[in-house]
Amino acid sequence: MPEALQDVARASSLSLPSDVYRRICDLMYQRFGIQLGPAKKHLVVARLADLLRRKGVRSFDEYYQHVVSDVSGQELSAMVDALTTNFTSFFREPEHFEYLAKQVLPGLNRRPKIRVWSAGCATGEEPHSLACCLLEAAGAIRPNIEILATDISTRALAAAQRGVYPADHFAELSGTWQKRFLLRGEGKWQGWYRFKPEVHELIRFGYLNLNEPFSNVGVFNVIFCRNVMIYFDEAEQKRLVEKFYQCLNPEGYFFVGHAESLFGLTNKFRMIHQNNATVYQRTEVGT
Repeated sequence: MPEALQDVARASSLSLPSDVYRRICDLMYQRFGIQLGPAKKHLVVARLADLLRRKGVRSFDEYYQHVVSDVSGQELSAMVDALTTNFTSFFREPEHFEYLAKQVLPGLNRRPKIRVWSAGCATGEEPHSLACCLLEAAGAIRPNIEILATDISTRALAAAQRGVYPADHFAELSGTWQKRFLLRGEGKWQGWYRFKPEVHELIRFGYLNLNEPFSNVGVFNVIFCRNVMIYFDEAEQKRLVEKFYQCLNPEGYFFVGHAESLFGLTNKFRMIHQNNATVYQRTEVGT
């Protein structure tokens, strides 16, 4: 039987008692602010079944005890890796990059330094897309550019830091774009691409749990936090938006995912994209 089918079969044979599931949910919420809820129980069983198999653990209760007793935190990191979705793509939700290039960056290019934060960067497609967008918009004379890319998944961050992707990930991007920003792999790396140093060196990758204080990251001109807040309940979303507000320069820009909105969460941002309610700008309170 193929391994993928074996995992499905194992997942279907495992029982996740309600009290253990409740403890897993509480752990994810307390440590990461991620809300699972009753509807996610089948997903949790399917996502964690492979971890149980590889570790030779016989039950979810035993696995939970294994995670919380690990003082290194590596088992908790592996759990959150399994339970969070790292789906992304280059220039995902392209309207955001178009708005950034045409409406935001022309004003920022007059400044000596531009700082952008990709919060929830997954495997690195978003920060690399941002780097390419900023380089194209800057032209020959460019300001000092710094992109911070953070995530709670150490596995995703490792892939992002490598900056190496299969060719089919770039299938929808023009040949001119690929020639300017990518290096083609040869030999055993044939069919793969790596970003050129001028792109990759703009990005600083790091682990960051959005549920914890992050005042030490500094302030930014632009923050992308897209398709991340959907994992949080309303109370946690409000706290998170307030923390992002504190990390933005006056009149800084905040981008959220197309399935997200700041409506009802804060009055400290104004919507600035008339056709897309996912681009906001920091304002003075109440304006």
